Amino acid sequence: MSQHRAAEFFKAVRKDQALQSRVRATSDPKAFVQIASERGYHFTEDDLESALDQISEAELASLFNPGVGGRERIVPR
Repeated sequence: MSQHRAAEFFKAVRKDQALQSRVRATSDPKAFVQIASERGYHFTEDDLESALDQISEAELASLFNPGVGGRERIVPR
């Protein structure tokens, strides 16, 4: 269920420029989860990892890192 909340948060990020700026400013998964929590989206870092696995690299890049490879910036493997 929490993985679903992470996916919902990604949708919210797409719609909110201020939220996009905050998310793009962090590369720390804990900070990312904290930003989501402040907006009422509660999930863990593991849920975030699972949700990110479900998103294409192109979609990640457009959400969080325009012009930069997506996943490397959010959650380094």
